[in-house]
Amino acid sequence: CMSQYIENGKLLFHPVVDMEATGLNIKTLREKAGFSVKELADLLEFEAVQGIYHWQKGKTLPSIEKLILLSELFEKPITEILVCVK
Repeated sequence: CMSQYIENGKLLFHPVVDMEATGLNIKTLREKAGFSVKELADLLEFEAVQGIYHWQKGKTLPSIEKLILLSELFEKPITEILVCVK
């Protein structure tokens, strides 16, 4: 995400996360990892599944702590979970 925003050691632009594309990505990665929404919610200690659905619909983004956990669960770096606007 960030490599396209840095040139000669200077920050040119701030990255912007595409929430809808990130949500679809989370859904795809969840399915490929073989987790149901309920299983993922349980693993992440959510009281209800709505938080996962909000991510998948692009309504909200995971916190950095949840992104770290998703990275471990999906065996993907965070930069492959978040989708930046290009």
